[in-house]
Amino acid sequence: MSVVPAGIGTAEEPGTAASPDHVAAQGGSRSRRPRGRTKPVGGRTASVLLWVYAAFALVPLLLMVSSSFRSNGDLISNPLGAPWPLSFDAYREAWTAGNFATYFGNSLMVTLGAVALSTTVATMASYALARGRSRVFRWLESLFLSGLMLPIHLAILPIFYLFDGVGLIDSRLGLALMYGASGVPFSIFVLTTFFRQLPAELEEAATLDGANAWQTFWRVMVPLVRPAVATVAVFRFVPIWNDFLFPLVLLRNQDKYTLPVGLTTFFGENATNYAAVFAGLVITTIPLILLFLVATKQIVAGLTAGMAK
Repeated sequence: MSVVPAGIGTAEEPGTAASPDHVAAQGGSRSRRPRGRTKPVGGRTASVLLWVYAAFALVPLLLMVSSSFRSNGDLISNPLGAPWPLSFDAYREAWTAGNFATYFGNSLMVTLGAVALSTTVATMASYALARGRSRVFRWLESLFLSGLMLPIHLAILPIFYLFDGVGLIDSRLGLALMYGASGVPFSIFVLTTFFRQLPAELEEAATLDGANAWQTFWRVMVPLVRPAVATVAVFRFVPIWNDFLFPLVLLRNQDKYTLPVGLTTFFGENATNYAAVFAGLVITTIPLILLFLVATKQIVAGLTAGMAK
């Protein structure tokens, strides 16, 4: 005779196994829970505010694009008018008479060189700092990160005198070297964290397979931090592409100007070609838009990696 506690009912007698159908029915009843729709973070109010902000942020871009298809006289007489009929004269003037083809090539050369230099150096240094166990590596990491404390633009005078002494004034190579060196601290700060999240068993397995240190780094570890490398590259590309101060101070020859400095050629003492300025702004913005469209997936993966266990 079995004793059943009061208030508790059983479907089977004690000592008997529950039928598979009964267990499946219980499991199905537990797993079939109504799932609600995923709500946006912050609710509908936050979503509406974000859409309103996005709309306001797009207004200047739309005005810039529409104004680039108008003539200079039309812009002066009716600044907010519609771009009709469309005119491509401003683009032709900016690209040919404004020498924007040369400025675009200079910006591309300096920016890509600086990003490649800083990313390559920072990736190798970050791997060594993340795997080093000596105090020396901790001191070196602190030394690198101290470069984040002060903006690079505060060092414009020492950089100018240094470049003047070594003959790098009016040199696109010197400008790329300066940008590359200034991006190393931020890149090390980001990449070191990612390398530390990778398990050491991966390196041990690669060593057992006969890989040396360089092969382990290049073929095993670097592909795993590719989202972080892409994030670092994009975050360095944008400020270098848009920088105005250093090219203005360090470059003397107009044929070596970058796009932000080249835009100033349309501003005259007595007159300004506003249509060409807007066309130049569109030309300057297009590479940044394409970069974000292509690298958005890698940027999001790099920024969110390590948030979930």
